Amino acid sequence: VFRSGEGMGIRLDSASAFQGAIISPHYDSLLVKVIASGKDLPTAATKMHRALTEFRVRGVKTNIPFLQNVLSNSQFLYATVDTQFIDENQELFNLKPTQNRAQKLLHYLGHIMVNGPMTPIPVKAKSSSVDPAIPSVSLGEPPVGFRDILLKNGPEGFARAVRQHQGLLLMDTTFRDAHQSLLATRVRTHDLKKIAPFVSHNFNNLFSLENWGGATFDVAMRFLWECPWKRLQELRALIPNVPFQMLLRGANAVGYTNYPDNAVFKFCEVAKENGMDIFRVFDSLNYIPNMLLGMEAAGAAGGVVEAAISYTGDVSDPMRQKYSLEYYLKLANELVKAGTHILAIKDMAGLLKPEASRLLIGALRDRFPEVPIHVHTHDTAGAGVAAMLACAQAGADIVDVAVDSMAGMTSQPSMGAIVACTRGTKLDTGVTLDRVFDYSEYWEVARGLYAPFDCTATMKSGNADVYENEIPGGQYTNLHFQAHSMGLGNKFKEVKKAYAEANKLLGDLIKVTPSSKIVGDLAQFMVQNSLSRAEVEERADELSFPLPIYFNGVHFLNSHSNQMLIVHICWS
Repeated sequence: VFRSGEGMGIRLDSASAFQGAIISPHYDSLLVKVIASGKDLPTAATKMHRALTEFRVRGVKTNIPFLQNVLSNSQFLYATVDTQFIDENQELFNLKPTQNRAQKLLHYLGHIMVNGPMTPIPVKAKSSSVDPAIPSVSLGEPPVGFRDILLKNGPEGFARAVRQHQGLLLMDTTFRDAHQSLLATRVRTHDLKKIAPFVSHNFNNLFSLENWGGATFDVAMRFLWECPWKRLQELRALIPNVPFQMLLRGANAVGYTNYPDNAVFKFCEVAKENGMDIFRVFDSLNYIPNMLLGMEAAGAAGGVVEAAISYTGDVSDPMRQKYSLEYYLKLANELVKAGTHILAIKDMAGLLKPEASRLLIGALRDRFPEVPIHVHTHDTAGAGVAAMLACAQAGADIVDVAVDSMAGMTSQPSMGAIVACTRGTKLDTGVTLDRVFDYSEYWEVARGLYAPFDCTATMKSGNADVYENEIPGGQYTNLHFQAHSMGLGNKFKEVKKAYAEANKLLGDLIKVTPSSKIVGDLAQFMVQNSLSRAEVEERADELSFPLPIYFNGVHFLNSHSNQMLIVHICWS
């Protein structure tokens, strides 16, 4: 590449420089002579600097960065310069590298075209070449939504309004957890922004829109090369009337380690300033001190605090006593005492069955009649709609759904199904079914753009075996992809069985990030090395466990006198 900088007061004496020229290292290194004129030296130097900045020379190194430093030097411009000038001003050699944006972009595009995506993908599915059609949006300001109530009445008044609301409220997870569960969180801000105005104008009666937190930060920066803060700002500008909701991992914020308290507080403060409204705070082991930190941070920032109890087990099964109904009621009591505005049940694996839903939500409603209850689940087994309807009938105020074309399997239950099933009843959502169809049509086509990451590339249906292995919906897809990339794709059934065994080895954990990853890594380790649960127990001293088994510096498995020591680590 050779493009010269020109303009008023600039003269060029060209030598051998042109695009495609071969520059010999054995003769004159001059490419072009630049002469600038002005009424005085500073004026001429300014013109020269501008011209040098406009030069684009690629393929050979040049002295342009050095010359720009000389032209910016105050001694050169205003004082005496002698033959010692360069020796006395070594900062002239602090050269600023060129950005070379166009060349980098071309190199990136060429690399992708020749070598394929930079993220290893175990399937050969190709992205769709069809862009989704954006449904029409009426002109003018979007209608009043629940965020207007929040801004007017504050978090406490907002919670009261939710509790007093007639009908079932919905949180739409399409903008985050749905595509995390189905598309490995790869949906770009670009595609979210295109449908955002339609959501603002047609779904103003949603309780909230989950669009941030959780894995958003990790994937945005590592794979999408996007700024998660900019995503939040841009979506807020496009959807001013619907509350935004995020997932906050207690003392871990949106990361995978525990952060200093002041960092978590500052994070929540900045998130609130940039448009976040509701903070769903949870801990992977339901460890209350970790949750209290996140709750205090969200509350201090002025956000709505939604304390979430991570659900596992089966409260309708009298044989499973570790995570009994009393266990959840005790946790809920502590969180309500701590001042949560909303109480949430976070069913990461979709284990809530209709009967368990009635028992758990009914008991919570009886115990806390004034507190709004919000239920989150996944539809891995296919019973998600039935479970959410049971929750609503038992007293839940809000349930999580995803638009139809982004629902089901490891995602959330179908928005359209819930809307249709409650229409005309006391649980009527107030959402127009026709608008759901338009919304779903956009995402049906948009989903094709992410075909290489789509769980349907390796999964063809949901599976009720989740009631046995308890794999969280957000992990199920990733675990399937990992198994394929490790050569275990044909052994995924064994991986799922090993997951259940690994969970028992670790003491029957509540499985959600990061504890679920530890169970998953151990399960794959067991299948890779053809190890049974008994063999892991017997050989725990000599096995080289994968790194995640070391949780915050403490080994989860430790054999002593051929016995298994189970350790539950709670970090603070």
